[in-house]
Amino acid sequence: MQHDTTFVDDLGLAADQISVGDADREERSHDWGTAREDGVRPDVVVWPESTDDVAAVLRAATEHGVPVTPYAAGTSLEGNAVPVEGGITLDMNRMDAVLDVRPDDLQIDVQPGILGDDVNEAVAKHGLFLPALPSSGAISTIGGMLANDASGMKTVKYGEVSDWVLGMEVVLPTGEVITTGSKAAKTSSGYDLGDLIVGSEGTLGVITRVTIQLAGRPQQVRGGRAHFETLDDAAEAVFDAVRSGVDVAKIELIDRLSAAMSNAHLDTDLPDVPMVFVEFHADHGIEEEIEFCRTIFEAHGVTEFEVAENEHGMDELWAARRELAEALEPYDDDLSPLTPGDVTVPISEYPDLVRYVKELGEREDFLISCFGHAGDGNLHYTVMIDPDDPEDVAHGKDVSRRIVEHAIEVGGTSTGEHGIGLGKQDYLVAEHGEAAVDAMRSIKEALDPAGIMNPGKVFDGPEP
Repeated sequence: MQHDTTFVDDLGLAADQISVGDADREERSHDWGTAREDGVRPDVVVWPESTDDVAAVLRAATEHGVPVTPYAAGTSLEGNAVPVEGGITLDMNRMDAVLDVRPDDLQIDVQPGILGDDVNEAVAKHGLFLPALPSSGAISTIGGMLANDASGMKTVKYGEVSDWVLGMEVVLPTGEVITTGSKAAKTSSGYDLGDLIVGSEGTLGVITRVTIQLAGRPQQVRGGRAHFETLDDAAEAVFDAVRSGVDVAKIELIDRLSAAMSNAHLDTDLPDVPMVFVEFHADHGIEEEIEFCRTIFEAHGVTEFEVAENEHGMDELWAARRELAEALEPYDDDLSPLTPGDVTVPISEYPDLVRYVKELGEREDFLISCFGHAGDGNLHYTVMIDPDDPEDVAHGKDVSRRIVEHAIEVGGTSTGEHGIGLGKQDYLVAEHGEAAVDAMRSIKEALDPAGIMNPGKVFDGPEP
């Protein structure tokens, strides 16, 4: 669908802030979870450099009925940043500044295009960090993380990225600028509009400034890897550790298949067995916590539990988990992974979920790699399919659907951190109910009456 975007030339933006070039439009036609051939080119790419720029673009887009899709690093996995209705892609990468650091308050103000790791670099000299960053912090922006309500390996201890946000500046589709929250550690003043914007995937407005709470860097950091004979043992050990209150910063699970994939990718000779990876953060008493964890793992038949003495050793022990995402595609020349699933269930349901996925894969004759942020009940699974066989692709998608439906049935969610985007829309009503989804639509219509903000995402139509 093509749109008349000639009005963009009248916004007062510099020539290098606007592009209709094929290369720029092609680059923003897809995200990591969308095949290039399935992408949609925007009609124009715009790079705002200030809140005023964003407001001017949204005001004009609303007036002319032109869709706007916010874009950052393009690392989303559910088509969240694909401009399915064309129009304007609003690339936020030039708004990447640190605006203010207040070490006495353990706070930082940043623009949305800043990478997560750059936030930590800016505050490292003060002995501070943003502990909730996902593992993609080196390549993902703060604005994108909040739009998708991202989390990661350290969620089990530190929560999600949004849990560390005190306030935001947001431009609504009409061009109005609002602020949410404050610099105070807590507030009970009015509706929590910040929580409404977080996870809205750019369908309600555009974040232009974020105030983030920070934490002191732990004095002690230790990490390691445990091997188990069976996946059941490994999953039960994770559940028991979390239930028993082991103070872990990270606790990750991979199955035999994932271990084999990592071995092949890294050319290592680790045993192809289920593994649990752990990391501990503390200011004192870390050895006691490690021994507490060891005791619990031993009760579940751990065959090896190695904890590194330094950061280099930790990196070596964690390599099989850290590099796993890159190991999936090259594992089998005839198979490719579907978009990684990211269901999350109550921690008590986690061992049963893992069993369900593996048994389903065996019954349906699919290789399904299971791994993920086990400590908060988050399971990433990847169904390996023959991409050149339409029946195999359809069958694989059906298997993935059944996993999502199972997670919802036991009180979980269809997406723990990747968002709804295009890929999870079919599960919204099953998870929340018709009335709740209708309420969400009402909020969308109230804040975006012209329907210009990232249309086609979260909700399955109607088109604006």
